[in-house]
Amino acid sequence: MGRPEIQKFVGALMGKRAKKGIFITTSSFSKEAEAYASSIDARIVLIDGNRLAELMIDYIDYDVGVTTVTTYQLKRVDSDYFGNG
Repeated sequence: MGRPEIQKFVGALMGKRAKKGIFITTSSFSKEAEAYASSIDARIVLIDGNRLAELMIDYIDYDVGVTTVTTYQLKRVDSDYFGNG
């Protein structure tokens, strides 16, 4: 995703007098797009495909775009059961 797309997004935000926005893509951002987003007064958060996947996993309990395939139980030895006395 390049700088022109971010500039259009910022223009749309300004049209609504918004001071912040989140731009999400399943692709990636060019260095120019990242530099532009960090150089302007408006707060623009850029979320690329890798970060989006991380967020989907981090918030897996909310089932946002992910499906649980397998779950595992983690067990530990009950020391009271095997203790002397």
